[in-house]
Amino acid sequence: MNAEVTGRLNPRILIVDDDDAVRASLARILRIEGLGEPILCGNPREVETLMNQYPIGVVLLDLLMPHLSGEQLLAQMVGRSPDVPVIVLTAVHDTDTAVRCIKMGAFDYLVKPVDSARLFASVTKALRHYQLVSDKAHLEAVFRDPELRHPECFSEIVTVAPAMKNLFRYLEAIAPSSEPVLIVGETGTGKELLARALHRLSGRSGDLVAVNVAGIDDATFSDTLFGHRRGAFTGADRNREGLIEQAGEGTLLLDEIGDLGMEGQTRLLRVLQEGEYYPIGCDSLRKCRCRFVATTNRDLHALLEGGRFRRDLYFRLQTHLVRVPPLRDRPEDIPVLARFFLRQAANQMNKPVPTVPPEWEAYLRAYPFPGNVRELRSLVFDAVSRHQRGVLSLETLRQYLHERRGGRGGNAIPEGDVTFGLVLPTLDQMIDRLIAEALRRSQGNQGAAAQMLGISRRTIVRYLARRKSGEKLRAP
Repeated sequence: MNAEVTGRLNPRILIVDDDDAVRASLARILRIEGLGEPILCGNPREVETLMNQYPIGVVLLDLLMPHLSGEQLLAQMVGRSPDVPVIVLTAVHDTDTAVRCIKMGAFDYLVKPVDSARLFASVTKALRHYQLVSDKAHLEAVFRDPELRHPECFSEIVTVAPAMKNLFRYLEAIAPSSEPVLIVGETGTGKELLARALHRLSGRSGDLVAVNVAGIDDATFSDTLFGHRRGAFTGADRNREGLIEQAGEGTLLLDEIGDLGMEGQTRLLRVLQEGEYYPIGCDSLRKCRCRFVATTNRDLHALLEGGRFRRDLYFRLQTHLVRVPPLRDRPEDIPVLARFFLRQAANQMNKPVPTVPPEWEAYLRAYPFPGNVRELRSLVFDAVSRHQRGVLSLETLRQYLHERRGGRGGNAIPEGDVTFGLVLPTLDQMIDRLIAEALRRSQGNQGAAAQMLGISRRTIVRYLARRKSGEKLRAP
């Protein structure tokens, strides 16, 4: 991982104070609170060198120091590094001085001796501010570059669609952030693959740990996430490490977050807001160091309106929001994926890769694939399993589409989905439009268009001939 990414992932805290005891006390509090090993500076004239040498995310600055006053140094740091929050420390509670420092650009103002809880709250808020500003700058830099910086991280995802390439660039931009990511999309679109790509891009030192929360009750979810200590409840005969602890500095993937119960949502929200948690049966707080990524195929807005999902949790999760387009919105991927799955299926079944007829891709493009990539893969694997030799038969595909068109697979038209204007079209006009639309979707393939409409290819041929001669295709 390069130095820029490392610095943005793990910014250091710089303590500038000429009092050795104060520096040591502040450093001890920060270590206990899990904020890492701070950099200590007793000479204000060395600050510039240290800020050039280390990735500084927050500065704790004493106001009364020899050689260079805290206010002078504050003005220099705000001018040179405006994105780095400076928290001013002073032994005197002087409102005028506090107001003056804030106006100069100080992030916060604390009076010594500093309460540990107050210090922790101020520093964590400042670190989050630094991370958000840093992420914004990185995001802008990435989108100025049209090429992917790490295409190897997306090797598992087969696509040629511009929409997906834009999504990859966005994932590259947000990867170093520690903020939560919400990945939404229909079932079968590859949300988990994108989460894995995001983890690889992040360069985080821990593992990617995944859990499907669908069907898990709140008690089980808490135990799974936080773990428990021996004797916490009946049957807890040994300590259990929770998934947060297992993930460590890595990524925790919460799949199907829309199915999480309200109590589980409340507990998850606290972890996201506070960055800490209690294992069940334990009185000591643990620090959460992992990044949360959540996925769902459910409409969270509908859940919000129905009171089944916490609004504050939703907005906390979607700090970075990734919307995965369905396969029907990127039809250029269908033939590419189909050929990939053909080779994959043939290799797994120890068969030669079948030759496909010209109509095959047109049939696939004409189908909306409500199950997305997963459905396409299943269809191709089934076709290859039935294939013996020579050209791949269209019969399996025709039968599959026929069943879906009959309503058993989700292709029937629900009542109210067809909208008419004030003046109804004639039956001839409707036939004309339907056949034209089927030909458009099948890219002019008459067999595929006929299959979509449940008519014969001969009817399509007659339609084209009559349209060319200026006649209309009459309804039977």
